[in-house]
Amino acid sequence: MIAARLLMIASCLSLVLATVQAATDDKHTIVVKDPHYGEVLFYFYQEEYFPAIVRLLAAEKQARVEQHADEAELLRGGLYLSYGNHLEAAAIFERLLASNVSPEVRDRTWFFLAKIWYQRGYFDESQQALDKIKAALPQNLRREATMLQAQILIDTLQFDSAIALLQRWDDDSDWAGYAKFNLGVALVRSGRVDSAARILDGLGSISANSEELTSLRDKANLALGYALIQDGQPTAAKTPLQRVRLAGPFSNKALLGVGWADAELERYHRALVPWMELRSRDLLDPAVQESMLAIPYAFAKLDSISQSADHYLNAIEAFYEEINRIDRTIAHIESGDLFDEFLADEPLDSTGWYWRLEKLPQGPEGRYLYHLLATHEFQEGLKNYRDLRYLYSNLDDWQQSIDVFENMLDTRRLVYEARTPRSRSALGRADVDSLVARTREFDSTLDNIERSGDWLALANEREARMWGEIASLESAPALASDLTEAADVLTRLRLLRGVLQWRLEREFKDRLSRVRRSLRQTSEALVETQRSRRQVELSMRGQPLALDGLSRRVQSLKPRITGLKIRVADTMVEQRTYLQNIAIDVLRAQKERLDIYTVQARFALAAIYDLAATVGAATE
Repeated sequence: MIAARLLMIASCLSLVLATVQAATDDKHTIVVKDPHYGEVLFYFYQEEYFPAIVRLLAAEKQARVEQHADEAELLRGGLYLSYGNHLEAAAIFERLLASNVSPEVRDRTWFFLAKIWYQRGYFDESQQALDKIKAALPQNLRREATMLQAQILIDTLQFDSAIALLQRWDDDSDWAGYAKFNLGVALVRSGRVDSAARILDGLGSISANSEELTSLRDKANLALGYALIQDGQPTAAKTPLQRVRLAGPFSNKALLGVGWADAELERYHRALVPWMELRSRDLLDPAVQESMLAIPYAFAKLDSISQSADHYLNAIEAFYEEINRIDRTIAHIESGDLFDEFLADEPLDSTGWYWRLEKLPQGPEGRYLYHLLATHEFQEGLKNYRDLRYLYSNLDDWQQSIDVFENMLDTRRLVYEARTPRSRSALGRADVDSLVARTREFDSTLDNIERSGDWLALANEREARMWGEIASLESAPALASDLTEAADVLTRLRLLRGVLQWRLEREFKDRLSRVRRSLRQTSEALVETQRSRRQVELSMRGQPLALDGLSRRVQSLKPRITGLKIRVADTMVEQRTYLQNIAIDVLRAQKERLDIYTVQARFALAAIYDLAATVGAATE
């Protein structure tokens, strides 16, 4: 069935189509019974999901996919899910999966829904979906489902339950490393640092053979290092922090932590080594910002007042420049142009779940966008904004098509008005009824020929002419004489007539059958002609009504499309405002942090100046 194809595609694309796959698992031959459903699948296979869902909704409304009702409904749920409409999709899945599929398929589908909901931050809905899993999932999904359950418990601050769940992990798959990490995190957040240290230290010492495991190892070392610093164990904290890669994504925070561990031990010379390395890195990173205050702090502790003051001044200047750039970026975002620049060069040929931004817009604000795009909330919001732009563009095309449809209808009406008189004249000249009457006469004549055995009546033109010539010659006066030649000619004529008569009598039944068949075919053709004539007349009478009906339908679409465009435009404004708020909140948080650091640097610098002034006065 079609579901088998849905399954194959789903397994290759993503969670959305994997949901469709899970719910429509079948190994039968693909059979499309409703052409309209086949058209939907054509667009679906091309990954053109908007045309697919439009045609699917239209076909369902017109009851043209009745032979694929469940499959069509399930496909619609997957398409809704690809556009983020998870509530509607869940309602469809729950309704269809209640009784139409096996428990295994139903459980797999609920797992995929739980995963998608978790990614979107809907923890309650994700937990409810996991609770609907009754039977045992396949082993690979069972591990992932357990991990998902643990993450939900940690995110909802249920640390004891998460610890109890993760401590029961009993396999050595790749998921085991993540289980240990989450267990360590849960232990740290619940205050059991020593227990967490044993687990995270083991994970931070593994031999990683992939980038994924290497990053996990770095995260474990980083989490352990900071947990030990907060627990008052700076010496122990240095070992895991120094195991973090210098070129990895967690290196900045690790370098900062190593410096603070040395600072806690009052080894300020050593603390300056990692902090000075951080100074040359991206100032947007909070660890780099903090290091710019930590460096003069260390110099002050080393009684290097001049260097400390210089570094505080450098930090204040760098923070001031960064704050100004953030202000300019916020102003640019508030203008509303940024998000159109995001999508200016993006072709509107795909929407929904699978779209990815290929490049960032040029400009000073570009450096801040990496941090925004790292958040799932902003990415999903940007997808929704792009989908709205696509919908608006599509509605605009439809609105322009209305004018085309009106022109088409006007052209058809002109053609009808021009052709109708000629068609009526042609129909008037075609006397089909008299032809039908003549066929009945021919049929009666054939009956008489058959009853009388009039074989001569079925002779063809040549045979009839020959018969007439023979009869004419036989009646000639010259052949009535007693001449020998006349008798010889008469004998020959009689022989010819006999041969001709023999042939006509021999072929009489066959010729009669052929004539009747031809007459029957003619009658059938005339009946079909009468039917066609009636249809033409009905069509001619009904064409103005049909054109008027189509015209009313086209006219009714105008306000509907205009209304939809207004709604989409309003929603675009709301979505753009929502994205602006997200971006501005992130930038303002960075600005507030820089403001706090700037104030701290100014107070520290003032304290240094006071100290220098006091020392100078005492010296004098």
